[in-house]
Amino acid sequence: MRTIADYVSGFNGPRVGLRTVLLLIMATVQQVTYLSAQESNRNPNIIVIFTDDMGYGDIGAFGHPTIRTPNLDQMAFEGQRWTNFYVAAPVCTPSRAGLLTGRLPIRSGMCSEKRRVLFPDSKGGLPSTEITMAKMLKSAGYNTAAIGKWHLGHLPEYAPNAHGFDYYYGIPYSNDMDKVEKGNYFELLRNPKIDYFHVPLVRNSEELERPANQHTITKRYTEEAVSFIRSHTDKPFFLYLAHSMPHVPLFASESFEGKSIRGRYGDVIEEIDWSVGEVLSALKESGLDRNTLVVFASDNGPWLTFEEDGGSAGLLKGGKGGTFEGGMRVPGIFWWPGKISPGVVMDMGSTLDLFSTFTSIVGKDLPQDRIYDGYDLSSVLFENGKSPRKEIFYYRDTEIYAVRTGNYKVHFVTQNEYGSQDKTLHTPPLVFDLNHDPSEKYNIANEHKDVIAQASALLEKHKATVKPVINQLER
Repeated sequence: MRTIADYVSGFNGPRVGLRTVLLLIMATVQQVTYLSAQESNRNPNIIVIFTDDMGYGDIGAFGHPTIRTPNLDQMAFEGQRWTNFYVAAPVCTPSRAGLLTGRLPIRSGMCSEKRRVLFPDSKGGLPSTEITMAKMLKSAGYNTAAIGKWHLGHLPEYAPNAHGFDYYYGIPYSNDMDKVEKGNYFELLRNPKIDYFHVPLVRNSEELERPANQHTITKRYTEEAVSFIRSHTDKPFFLYLAHSMPHVPLFASESFEGKSIRGRYGDVIEEIDWSVGEVLSALKESGLDRNTLVVFASDNGPWLTFEEDGGSAGLLKGGKGGTFEGGMRVPGIFWWPGKISPGVVMDMGSTLDLFSTFTSIVGKDLPQDRIYDGYDLSSVLFENGKSPRKEIFYYRDTEIYAVRTGNYKVHFVTQNEYGSQDKTLHTPPLVFDLNHDPSEKYNIANEHKDVIAQASALLEKHKATVKPVINQLER
């Protein structure tokens, strides 16, 4: 950066007037002020962008050949692309509970064998005793906002404003709920119309629109997010931007509809990519990009039941609802210019780790009155270190079907994602080396009885930490 002395030393005699000198000084002062805002010692802003049902292979940076995602690709190039990044559960409600609390949903009663997610007639939700990352960050002086899909309880006592968010704008549950049109559910989703689904759009406790115009929902979420960023430059903020898409029914705005060569699903993903670009641009234009951590992930894998209206897990097996890799391994991107060490991270990470990581970044301690299931990933993000996470528990509802320890995954139980209640108990369990065989094709159990013993011991140790709680999804 040039200093005032640099400008003055370049002046050539009297032809440089006082007005020119003053303009140069003002420009330098503005630049110094801008850099000061960028590199201030205040706690960083934190943004989590969470999509709904996007698969591991649905963006360019993770291998999709026909969906254009230049903003996400650039974000991955400038930041860290995590190739072994997991969610807490393979369906919406428990996954979101795990993300926001840093605790497996079994600990908060946010998973069930009978009702896998919350519905508009559900009486339960995320208990008030849980500490969300919004509550934690508010205690550190943050402004907080949740924009988009919530799905952790639609009643007032479970709404975002009751869980540490100063501001909420979005849909309280999945965009296919409150179906009012008679007819076959699957056929209605293949040819959706706005008035088929009586889903409300809410600002704080006020219902703004019903049914919500889902053609413009991604656009409006983005406008709200950008507005929040631009109006909160004076102190740290936490923004949770949880897109309703690409969960079916699929809708895109006029600017994106019919534009992707991948079809309607591609239209939706490309609009989400545009949204990411708008958020990053708002940060840069506000001088906040070098003091903001942005994390991008999906809540679970693709809903394969819906064929071309669902996404892709790439080379991974399975999808939403199941415990093969495609159900719980998702695209993970971390971005913080000038702070995060760019690169591809092949270590394990999870959305469960975000709570612990954010707590560490803002200089707070984890509460000691409860069990947390996450790890602090700061050493990987900022120091090129190794991830402390060495295991993954693959919960399907309230039961663990598989355990990953190191590069090995052990399946004790397998079951189709949807459409069948038949479970297969494996004796001996299936074993896959995910470093060599991420598609889970080659069972190597006969050569790795030691791995089965190790995974079994981890499973029993974990089960001993789980205490009974009220099931919120069955209320």
